[in-house]
Amino acid sequence: MTDAATSLGLDQAVDLTRTGDLWLFRGTSAADHAIRVVTNAPVNHVGMAVVIDDLPPLMWHAELGKGLRDVWTGDHHRGVQLHDLREAVVQWCGRYEQRAWLRQLSTFVSAEQEAAVLRTIARLDGTPFPATAALAGRWLRGRARRQAGVEMTYCAEVVAATYQAMGLLDDARPTNYYDPGRFWSGDDLELRHGAHLGGEIPVHVPVG
Repeated sequence: MTDAATSLGLDQAVDLTRTGDLWLFRGTSAADHAIRVVTNAPVNHVGMAVVIDDLPPLMWHAELGKGLRDVWTGDHHRGVQLHDLREAVVQWCGRYEQRAWLRQLSTFVSAEQEAAVLRTIARLDGTPFPATAALAGRWLRGRARRQAGVEMTYCAEVVAATYQAMGLLDDARPTNYYDPGRFWSGDDLELRHGAHLGGEIPVHVPVG
């Protein structure tokens, strides 16, 4: 695991990334700010890395845009998506003008956990992303421990659902309990089986 105080270039960070590692983003748009205000979080987006066999490193997340090809379906769509990791980070830091951090998962990811990740991708890929007001409503229901419907989902829910499928998070809290800030080091995520996440490593992404 890399020292969290070290800043990494994009190529270095992609090479170091393994399944279960998190990528966190903070932007300056009105929507980014609204998400952080509603959830009282330092970041507005989170995605989980998927690095399996001979596939290129991928990012599993949810977003409103459809600019990148979904690796799972082969098409372009909004909502929950599986993207080439490097392309996704470049888009978030370039087109979306975000800052990026990498958090590395400390535990070994087994073949059974990888299979659980793939089942979760098959189940959730393509699920619509909620509008900001609907996102806030889902999150508030989650904070009251009320499970929201499955007709839509946002980025932190996708990561939480995948971590639950991997056995890293228990299911005592619904997935809509989580917001991007829950995956920042200031919160105690209470991972299971001795797993933990390292500190945020700033990632320098050349844009333009």
